[in-house]
Amino acid sequence: MAAQAPAMPAIRLSWWIDDPRMRRMLLRLFGGALAVFIGIPLLTLVLWSFAGEWFWPNLIPTQWSLRWWQEVLENPRVIDAMVLSFTIAPVVTLLTAVVAIPAGYAFARLDVPYRRTLLLLFLIPNAFPRIGLYVSLAVLYYQIGLIDTYWGVVFLHMIGTLVYMTWITTATFRSIDPHLEEAARDAGASPLRAFFSVVLPLALPGIIVASLFSFLASIDEAQGTLIVGTPHYITMPVLLYTLISSFQRPVAAVFSVLLALPSLLLLVVAQRYLHSEYVAAGLGRV
Repeated sequence: MAAQAPAMPAIRLSWWIDDPRMRRMLLRLFGGALAVFIGIPLLTLVLWSFAGEWFWPNLIPTQWSLRWWQEVLENPRVIDAMVLSFTIAPVVTLLTAVVAIPAGYAFARLDVPYRRTLLLLFLIPNAFPRIGLYVSLAVLYYQIGLIDTYWGVVFLHMIGTLVYMTWITTATFRSIDPHLEEAARDAGASPLRAFFSVVLPLALPGIIVASLFSFLASIDEAQGTLIVGTPHYITMPVLLYTLISSFQRPVAAVFSVLLALPSLLLLVVAQRYLHSEYVAAGLGRV
């Protein structure tokens, strides 16, 4: 009987995943590629906003100018759109918090029937193209007198912001040990005092993150505002459509920078609070 040949050792194709140095290198490459993918369009916008002259094949403008910034900031339509956007977004965020914080606490602490189903319902407006929903809302708004009104725009923005606030607050409240609240109750605190003295301070980072995302969602909402808010309620994203189609490219670049800057700043602030243990622990427990 012929002797069997010794078995060849199995070749591990996943060695590069198990190697810490290889993982770090891959993460750095991925981070660099993501930075290039996001950074180049933003850098191009900034360069166009200060470009006096810029022709192919030059990689940077051959002349620099503040003319476009002056043209945008002296346009009363732009100022009105900026003021309107930054007055609607805080109202939307506040009203969303009034609805979503109690809802998030109830989903996290109480035995709500069909809890997961109800949470998924908040995702429905974001799971499909919204244009059909906005058209249907426009018909309803016309019937009840909310078309082309301030509150009509606010309520429409809340459709998109409720999902952020409800899901993040639910995850945050679920990550907080309920025994802390029970200990406060055993010490004689009322349910409201236990909530405001113990639970709310621990949940505050998550609420801040949810509020920032809600604020950004309201600032960036364009389609719905265009349908139910025009012609009297023109926000920054809606006006941006007009600038792109009717003005020179540097003007649109300036306005895009103005629109992107608050989002970048608020996302930096949100990243700080995302490191909170209750936010980080809760995001996977909804």
